[in-house]
Amino acid sequence: MSNATKNILGTPTIVDNVSFDPKVSANFLHKAIEEKRKDEIIHLLCTISNQQRQELALEFKQLFGEDLSAKLKKALSGDFEELILALLEPPAVYDAQQMHRAMSGLGTRESVLIEILVTHSNRQIDEMKRVYEQLYGHPLEKDIVGDTSGAFQRLLVSLCNDSRDESWSSDPIRANMTARALFKESEVESGVNDVLFNQVLANENFIQLHLIFEEYQKVSGHPIEQAIQQQFSGDTRDGYLAVVECVRNRHAFFAKVLQNSTKSFLGIGRRDSDLIRLIVTRAECDMVEIKEQFMQMFNTPLEKAIESNCSGPYKDGLLTLVKGN
Repeated sequence: MSNATKNILGTPTIVDNVSFDPKVSANFLHKAIEEKRKDEIIHLLCTISNQQRQELALEFKQLFGEDLSAKLKKALSGDFEELILALLEPPAVYDAQQMHRAMSGLGTRESVLIEILVTHSNRQIDEMKRVYEQLYGHPLEKDIVGDTSGAFQRLLVSLCNDSRDESWSSDPIRANMTARALFKESEVESGVNDVLFNQVLANENFIQLHLIFEEYQKVSGHPIEQAIQQQFSGDTRDGYLAVVECVRNRHAFFAKVLQNSTKSFLGIGRRDSDLIRLIVTRAECDMVEIKEQFMQMFNTPLEKAIESNCSGPYKDGLLTLVKGN
């Protein structure tokens, strides 16, 4: 298996719990909420898959006539509340909420937009767009266009179009031709144009992009990241670099985001929204590989970083998801 292929695949820490019984769990959870037993809430919700949580929420409503998320929202608070409520959302709903949150209020969280759009499949993006319009009454693309501009906006719109080639095919000759075209565009011609970079980074499959980056190194004598750093600026530069980073090693990309969120705990403010989003969404995808990358890159286990910077049931919930079931 090639490194490019390994980069796309992953191993979850949370899978379907074979002993899960929605009726039994719903009864235990109702009692735990009434008695404010946060350890039991963690055990019941953090050791089952998202699909099983949906079954549990449905059973809870049938048994007790209450919405589980609303019930938990009244009983919990702070970061622990945000973590538990995130676990209960279907993936497409949670993604749509995160995209909307990134574009709401003062300033746009460009890194969140790129993270979600680059690392999601066409099917996931299509489902997220459908849910986004249901939740907020207008297309996701409309908000992207309203909150961003220029080449960065064009990159996001292209990624949002869910038209990336998702085949496993590769063409070394075409990769060389593409690399030469990018080199000419960025370093030979005067005045770089983002159109070709946008077309390549938003549409080629990840295997082909690996080849293109390798060929670019041969043609130019340096990594494509260097050209991007020199020729682009601001959000456009950061967006292109994030795409390249995800293609080269998406598990390292996520490890870096996690490190940034934990590192800031000792600073002005904690980036808990990033930490929660990454752990909730990657626990059922590739958390095993992300943990390995985190250890390799930062010489400390992810679990230790969480233990050092979080506390209480919030910490316990995160650790349960990271360690797995």
